[in-house]
Amino acid sequence: MPKKTTTRRNGVTTRPNTKARQAAQRKYNSKPEQIKRRAQRNAARAKLMKAGKVRKGDGKDVDHKNHNTADMSTKNLRIQSPSKNRSNDSQERKAARKTMK
Repeated sequence: MPKKTTTRRNGVTTRPNTKARQAAQRKYNSKPEQIKRRAQRNAARAKLMKAGKVRKGDGKDVDHKNHNTADMSTKNLRIQSPSKNRSNDSQERKAARKTMK
């Protein structure tokens, strides 16, 4: 039986977690622009933790409404479940397609 090279999860094709994939992910995560974006996301969560809206280990995501991680205004941040937060992008793309027609 041939080895499976990709898996589908929630409509997204992913590669198995091999050593090569881990090395590629480590290289990507160490790029300066990704380090900066990760720091911005962490700062957004810290801001809402300080405000008492989220806690460590609560299982919630801090979402940027306009998808700009540099925009730290309170109006742009909201708390969402992980599944809802990850579906935002696909829902917005569907809505944009409808307006283009």
